[in-house]
Amino acid sequence: MTAVTLTEPTGFSAWAARRAVWFLIAIHLPFVLFTPIAAIARRPHITAGEAALFALAGLTAGGLQFRHSLAAARGGRPRGWPLTFAVLAGLALIPAWWVGFDWNTMDWFVIASALMLLPRWPGRAVAAVVVAGEAAWLFAINAGAGFDLWRVVLLTPYYLAISVLGGGGLYGAARLAAILDEVFAARTELAEQALSRERLRVSRDLHDLLGQSLSAVSLKGDLAVRLLDTDPPAAHREIESLTSVARTALRDMGAVMRDEHDVSLPAEADAAQVVLQAAGIIVHVAVALPGLAPAHDAILAWAVREGATNILRHSQARHAFITASREDGRAVLEIVNDGARARARAGTPAGTGLAGVAGRARAAGGTAAGGPLGDGGFRLRVELPEGTP
Repeated sequence: MTAVTLTEPTGFSAWAARRAVWFLIAIHLPFVLFTPIAAIARRPHITAGEAALFALAGLTAGGLQFRHSLAAARGGRPRGWPLTFAVLAGLALIPAWWVGFDWNTMDWFVIASALMLLPRWPGRAVAAVVVAGEAAWLFAINAGAGFDLWRVVLLTPYYLAISVLGGGGLYGAARLAAILDEVFAARTELAEQALSRERLRVSRDLHDLLGQSLSAVSLKGDLAVRLLDTDPPAAHREIESLTSVARTALRDMGAVMRDEHDVSLPAEADAAQVVLQAAGIIVHVAVALPGLAPAHDAILAWAVREGATNILRHSQARHAFITASREDGRAVLEIVNDGARARARAGTPAGTGLAGVAGRARAAGGTAAGGPLGDGGFRLRVELPEGTP
């Protein structure tokens, strides 16, 4: 059975998905520290109180932004976000009138949070207003500093780009963390689906494989018991055959678990003929389909095995017909027997085996159905489209 790891799908780092918070901390830290450090460093005569106030305002705004980013990375918004967004905007915009140019980079928090918290178009509109306001403010500051027009025109977009790219970077980091979680969840779901499919395959193959083998073991065992007193040599031969069937079933079961069990339509048809004839059933086999795709050949082979098992277990058949042919560009297998029991003739729901045959056929674009015939018989019909699946 193919090994499937749910916590860390192949080619994907579970560590990365589970450490998104550390990724966000690493991204946010430079943004949080830059503005207060720049504002303090550019004021050689700043007092300790002013420095503490700058640091407190910057760290508070950065903490609120991290809270917004963390919630966005989880696909939601934090509790009380309108209030925290308003406080963040106040910390970013109001001190700028006092601190001046050194505080303009705090706008990247407002831009990022607007895009994270507000609906799409209102968020973009708020971000655009902040960018436009900052552009006008930077233009006024640079012009007021006595710079010539060309220098003002060049410096304004330069400093404006820092805020825009900073806000976009913070927003992108949160989205990246969210996408990382979504991808990990999707890969985990795919791994779980693969595991479920593998369990279904093993269950289906074991049912189809052991059904016929155990029916043959039971049949040969009963026959050996009846022959034991009247014909000991024949009973001995049946017991030897029974042992061989059991060993083959054990070997095939291991192959199924490793997904290495190969079946073919001619081989399964021959095996079904032998088993059914041993039960006293007259069997007619015609399954020559040259050039059949290997995958389709295996599907029809499993169908023959299941059909033969059903005849042994659910009928009192005297005759059985196993035929395979091509009809209108489709490979068609039919297994027909008489002596269907009343329960089968009543049209009871198909069991696990027939459901497995139908599932294999559907996966290849075909159909499979079993049902009673008017003369007390039963027919299993499988149709597959020709060509390589």
